[in-house]
Amino acid sequence: MRHRILLCVLPIATLACDLGEAVRDFGRPHETAHDRYARSLTEAGLATTGLGREWLAASDSSLRAPLVVALPLREAGFYSRSEARAVAYRFNLTDGQRVVATLESVGVPVQLFVDLYEETSDTANRFIHRASADSVKGFDSATTPDLRLEYEVQRTGAFVLRIQAELLRSGRYDLMLRAEPSLAFPVQGANNRSVLSFFGAERDAGRREHHGIDIFAQRGTPALAATDGVVRSISPNELGGNVVWLRDERRPQTLYYAHLDRHAVHEGQRVRIGDTLGFVGNTGNARTTRPHLHFGIYRRGEGPVDPYPFVRLITAQPATLAADTGKLGALGVTSVQRTALLLAPGSGDTVRRLTRNTSLQIVGASGRWYRVQLDDGVAGYVPAREVKRAPRPAEPPTRIALRSAPAGNLAQDRQSGR
Repeated sequence: MRHRILLCVLPIATLACDLGEAVRDFGRPHETAHDRYARSLTEAGLATTGLGREWLAASDSSLRAPLVVALPLREAGFYSRSEARAVAYRFNLTDGQRVVATLESVGVPVQLFVDLYEETSDTANRFIHRASADSVKGFDSATTPDLRLEYEVQRTGAFVLRIQAELLRSGRYDLMLRAEPSLAFPVQGANNRSVLSFFGAERDAGRREHHGIDIFAQRGTPALAATDGVVRSISPNELGGNVVWLRDERRPQTLYYAHLDRHAVHEGQRVRIGDTLGFVGNTGNARTTRPHLHFGIYRRGEGPVDPYPFVRLITAQPATLAADTGKLGALGVTSVQRTALLLAPGSGDTVRRLTRNTSLQIVGASGRWYRVQLDDGVAGYVPAREVKRAPRPAEPPTRIALRSAPAGNLAQDRQSGR
């Protein structure tokens, strides 16, 4: 049975985080389910037990050694009632993108906690926001949507997503992690291939830079609102010709549409994503070029920023899950003479060299790879074809005597037939 969780998360205050401290020690304006759960362990006296300490330590250790992945990522993961485990995924994002994570719990109803961090140059992860799922007991998997976390990136860098389940539960989750543009594409029917001039390109023999992107399309093609907003101005200017300045209602920025053939809105008009603002043309200083839309973004306090990551369509799909998910949670061994434990599926970053019959636990599956954990806790990825189930231990005797007390002389008992 699949148990699904609905969670809509908005960005909250940024907090500093020292990786050497437990997450419960962060100063925080908002207490999440993860925070409450960690506090409940302490209040119940469980934080000093072996399993409680392992759960709190796993929260931090996963951040110290995150797995490096490329987006989009689809991974099936496993958590065990006998072990307190957390997993963290590290990935890169560009200013203007939005990271979207959907998580679906499979099996017994469980609390799952999802935290998002930004990696900083001082080796500490800066807390961005958390999505934590409260108990899903009683939820109907046929009608309840997935747990979903969204965050819009405000500066290019590396980010870490951590997943952790509550104690004493075994089960599985399906994770989909991907990057998306934060704005809609601003020209109807156009796509990435329609962009033929980019931000920062030289203009006027190097006397100025291009502060936008040029999206080429047939004259009269609708130029669309890339976000909900209010039209600030449609006053023409020498460079842009017929223009629209659209104030973004959701973000501290203004979108600039230039070289329009004609307008379709008026100053002060409120528009929604996909509404027509005007029509592609070549007015202003574009009179000698083919019709196109000059699209720019001006961020409050920064000025012009590269708009391409905000609208670039991402068509890549995650690798098809081909590894046998029936082995998740099982003990296994390597089946080849030599293989490498990798930091990411298919990467050249080797965590450790492994030999035949190296013992491991299969805790995740992505594409044709297993995410495994070695006996000493080190984790990484190995090809699924190079892992087999561990041999079963020898069968115990079919018959054995159960005694009421320890035998004083086992050899003598055997001779007497007792």
